[in-house]
Amino acid sequence: MGTQLTENDHRWMQQAIELARRAEAQGEVPVGALVIINDEVAGRGWNRNISDHDPAAHAEMIALREAGRQAGNHRLPGATVYVTLEPCVMCAGAMIHARIERLVFGAFDPKTGAAGGRFDVLGDSRHNHRVAVTGGCEERASSELLKSFFKARR
Repeated sequence: MGTQLTENDHRWMQQAIELARRAEAQGEVPVGALVIINDEVAGRGWNRNISDHDPAAHAEMIALREAGRQAGNHRLPGATVYVTLEPCVMCAGAMIHARIERLVFGAFDPKTGAAGGRFDVLGDSRHNHRVAVTGGCEERASSELLKSFFKARR
């Protein structure tokens, strides 16, 4: 799936993992995301559904919103999104609308993942834009964060 991972990919994903830890510290599902444009952070996000009382406050959505404000545009061509968990259908759709060039994610989500896991929203040829997808970057660290979070909740 996708392109070869680079050293930069791992570096950015480690920063996304730190954002996921921020979500966890706030009692949120530990997912973190970055939007990178020209090798610089354009947007950061972590899950805030509970604290913001917002079902759309996923890490990716928050990072995309911040990047759009910074760019002064709802389109983010050339951007790469790094997220610790395979995006859901909502977040994948937002990436298509934003014209994201590439997605790199950590843990696969076989139940609701929309980047090739359960659904392949990003690779569907019926869309007018496709996002290049690479999964499994820092997969172990991303998965462990989620597993320990949900184990503690039970």
